[in-house]
Amino acid sequence: MVESFHGRGRTKRGGAGGKRKPNRGKHLSELGGPFTATKVAEEDVRKNVRTKGGERKTKLKKAAFANVLTKEGFKKVRIKRVIESPDNRHYARMNVITLGSIIETEMGKARVTSRPGQAGVINAILIS
Repeated sequence: MVESFHGRGRTKRGGAGGKRKPNRGKHLSELGGPFTATKVAEEDVRKNVRTKGGERKTKLKKAAFANVLTKEGFKKVRIKRVIESPDNRHYARMNVITLGSIIETEMGKARVTSRPGQAGVINAILIS
């Protein structure tokens, strides 16, 4: 998987109009992790990863349930499929869930409000 660099771009200009010159190169600690393509499955699969500073992060690899917010409150419902994704139109075909994806659940359509690859859980708001 490709990991992305999260530093400042080199072509930006400073506040006074002069071109910025980096005083150092890229550091390994500024490299992001690989994309966690959370897919729809029969049961949830999570992976614990060590992050910078010794912290732990739970990544959701496969998802079966979502916490959907309704007028009565949150309900845990089963996910059927991904209808559309704002990140990539092919994610809907591959059933990859990301932030902002529209998923079909047992209660109806819902928009994902959490980052499953970062948070380890799928939270969504019912839209129909």
